[in-house]
Amino acid sequence: MKQTNLKYSCLIAVLYFGMNVNGQTTPQDTLPKEQKIEEVVMIGYGSQKKENITGSIGLVSAKDLADKPNSNPMSSIQGKLAGVNITNTGTPGGSPRVDIRGVGSLSGNTVFIVDGMITTDISYLNPQDIESMSILKDPSSLAIFGAQAANGAVLIKTKTGKGKPVFNLNSYLGFKTVTNVPKMVNSDQYIELYNEKLINDNGSSAGSLNRANFPADTKWFDEIFRTSVINSNDFSAMGSLGKLNYYASIGYLKDEGNLAAGSGINSGSGFNRFNTKLNLSYKITDNITIGDNFSFSKTRTDVAQNPLIDAYTAPPIFSVINPATGDYQFFNGYSIPNPRAKLDQYRSQVRQERLLNNIWGELKFLQDFTFRISYSSDNYRPTQYEYTPKLTYVPVANQAPSTLITRDFKNSNYVWDNTITWKKSLGNHNLEVLAGFSRTRTTLSQEYWSARNVNYDGTNGSLNISSGTDLVHVEGVDRPDLGVDQDQQRIESFFGRINYDYKGKYLLNASIRRDASSQISVDRSKTFPAVSAGWVISKEDFMSEQNVFNLLKLRASYGELGNPNITRNFNANTTIIGGGAYFGNSGYPAVTIDKFIDPTIGWETTTGRDVGLEMALFNNKLKIDAAYYDKDSKNVVYGVNQGTVSGASNWNNFVTNAYSFNNRGFEVSVNYNTNINDNVSLGLYGNFTSLKNEITSVYGGSYLETGASLFGNSIVRLQTGQAVGSYYGYDVAGVFQTDAEAAASGQAGAKAGWFRFTDQDGNGVIDSRDKTFLGSPIPKGTYGFGVNLNVYSFDIAVDFQGVFGNKIYNYNRERRFGNETWDLDMYENRWRGAGTSNTNAMITSNQSIILPNSFYVEDGSYIRIRNIQVGYNLPKSLAKSLSVTKLRLYLSAQNPWTSFKYNGFSPEITNSDRVQMGIDNNIYPISAIYTMGMNLTF
Repeated sequence: MKQTNLKYSCLIAVLYFGMNVNGQTTPQDTLPKEQKIEEVVMIGYGSQKKENITGSIGLVSAKDLADKPNSNPMSSIQGKLAGVNITNTGTPGGSPRVDIRGVGSLSGNTVFIVDGMITTDISYLNPQDIESMSILKDPSSLAIFGAQAANGAVLIKTKTGKGKPVFNLNSYLGFKTVTNVPKMVNSDQYIELYNEKLINDNGSSAGSLNRANFPADTKWFDEIFRTSVINSNDFSAMGSLGKLNYYASIGYLKDEGNLAAGSGINSGSGFNRFNTKLNLSYKITDNITIGDNFSFSKTRTDVAQNPLIDAYTAPPIFSVINPATGDYQFFNGYSIPNPRAKLDQYRSQVRQERLLNNIWGELKFLQDFTFRISYSSDNYRPTQYEYTPKLTYVPVANQAPSTLITRDFKNSNYVWDNTITWKKSLGNHNLEVLAGFSRTRTTLSQEYWSARNVNYDGTNGSLNISSGTDLVHVEGVDRPDLGVDQDQQRIESFFGRINYDYKGKYLLNASIRRDASSQISVDRSKTFPAVSAGWVISKEDFMSEQNVFNLLKLRASYGELGNPNITRNFNANTTIIGGGAYFGNSGYPAVTIDKFIDPTIGWETTTGRDVGLEMALFNNKLKIDAAYYDKDSKNVVYGVNQGTVSGASNWNNFVTNAYSFNNRGFEVSVNYNTNINDNVSLGLYGNFTSLKNEITSVYGGSYLETGASLFGNSIVRLQTGQAVGSYYGYDVAGVFQTDAEAAASGQAGAKAGWFRFTDQDGNGVIDSRDKTFLGSPIPKGTYGFGVNLNVYSFDIAVDFQGVFGNKIYNYNRERRFGNETWDLDMYENRWRGAGTSNTNAMITSNQSIILPNSFYVEDGSYIRIRNIQVGYNLPKSLAKSLSVTKLRLYLSAQNPWTSFKYNGFSPEITNSDRVQMGIDNNIYPISAIYTMGMNLTF
């Protein structure tokens, strides 16, 4: 197999047997005892032997993705790679957040390049179709993709066929259950705390609750959660028909989701995906090959209105159903919706068909040249409806007509790549030169309808927008107030790269790319250079006598990247004047400019440096890869406070190239594999990554207070010297034990039982100047380790994963408006008299207790068993008698155990907004998944 025939992003182990490179056709008993394994890594627009790689690239094989109950392939490699932090979402079909060596930008996402197609969403892709991944971590590896890869890139190669036909059937069935459900107070405890609160706030028990009037004791989490089923089945065929190589697959995944469905009109939180794939390549002549990579998927996502925060705050003293009326119970006197009613009566669904096609051709000429052309298209059209009936769990005076909103998205992307490669060996000098041109276009549009009084009978067919009243239709224009956006983005690029090595010892890689983006108004074009070098020390003459190192390589790199994919909103700077403009005594409709808009927003840029050491020891049994990285992001686009400007509505959120920040740290990965004997093999792995993130400058020396807020008090502050997303508020030094102590503190209105805030400036008065930074959501370290053992026909694998040094802001706990319930920790550890507690405050409705403060900042560290899997392979003799090549049965558990201190469902918090990445605000919980499955090959 020649490198020039390899396509995007794979890791292939090629077994060289003397001069014979066709390992598959060589009988096993004739193989030489010593086999040299060379790994060939797919890089941008090409491939390279792993020992010649001078950048930092993480490698993932199909084995790492197989048999994991995850709809998204990235979820399956959590904890497997150093420098890659994956944060999962519990939402069925949801995409995890992927951060490669820290936070590169506050907008945009890691891109995935699947067989040449660039996308930010691979939820359509069946993990069983993937042959391998290359995760590009350092800017020198990413620079060849320029503006596309500012937030990192993952190259994915899907499977191809060759040789005799091979058929695979993979299936698993399992169940999901929410673990670590927070413990809340029961009805007796709630009434005790409620009545205690009245005395604390008013000095009187007037209005206290009596248990006899509230016989219910509802466990609201039990009402909204269920144990659900997940099932996946896929079939594939691969092989050759003459000069035609093929891979074809079909699959279906059903994930019911853990939000209880079946009552009212609720559709739950399920996710279904049907997918099919066809990869073809045809060798017309020895020098001309053409191919096509085709994918089609159809998904359905049920979007239940997330009732988690309501279940967290709903008092247990109310029933789901009012026994007197048979209707949903209304919480009289409480501004909290009935969680079960909210879940039942709201219905939303997203349906999507997505077609991706990559057509390519390759021509070899003049012996050393290869020309490749590739055209990829990605067309997807999600349709969504949101139906809210006339709510029956609110007072009649507050009941509103039913509403139906539909959205029809029309999205199309294309990527056109052209490359020419010259590869030549001149004695000990090996040279590969690449030049290319690329053009991409992304088009987004949306059609919006809304109506009232649509009668819904439980079937989607009855959701007819034309049957309603008060119709609103928007198409072809932007309406930010309705969430309607029309956009088109284009990037045109020229790029080149040189790979050089001398005797495989001295390595050099240099690349350059020039991108022009339609998103940029000023200095539209930008050039991104990169250079990296390596020294394979183990090939030096002075290493020839040693028997320890099979590989010892030192590498270093430098590269630059840019990001133009940032929100502009240049036109959203006007506001309609409520009273209009008056000329004489007549009023006229009018608008006024009320925002400052920066029309000169330019490129975000990323500059990175990387130094690494790679080792393979003891006959390649032990492999170690260690690196130090240092990455600067400059001119990052986000809002900033312009408090000196008056009259503008966005004085506290002026969007411009406002921030610069730095990410740096160490990463190391260790792998050990050995065959103990012919029937027993052992594999161990571990990785660790440290990270320090720091904002190094802010526009005008200013800052921004943003994120979730309560009564106007924001939680997050972006400021020089702090990590992105750092929490800002009062540091709690304990709890006042006596009124005299509180009165002497300088804390206005404080009394015994309140939090005692630290006087940061020492002036004897507690006010906003005493706010301080309370912690960062970014882990100081991430790690993963595991073991796999094969004994005769049995195999067992256990994977661990964890993070430490990060903080979570428990906004669920802080978000109180009056009579919300409490968790059991608050009941057991509250202050209720001098000496009873110095950690938890008294039970009160006073807003001073819920100012942003360190009590709500909790440790986000955890260690988790990510996967346990036990498998059994049918003995070969028995499999042969059944006319099958392989039959494997297995049991697995994903997330069965997590150790953490956080007072919530899970310390794994996923927010799409990176600035709020550590705020637990109605986050869908992670589930434990237990499955049994089968792999059949014939």
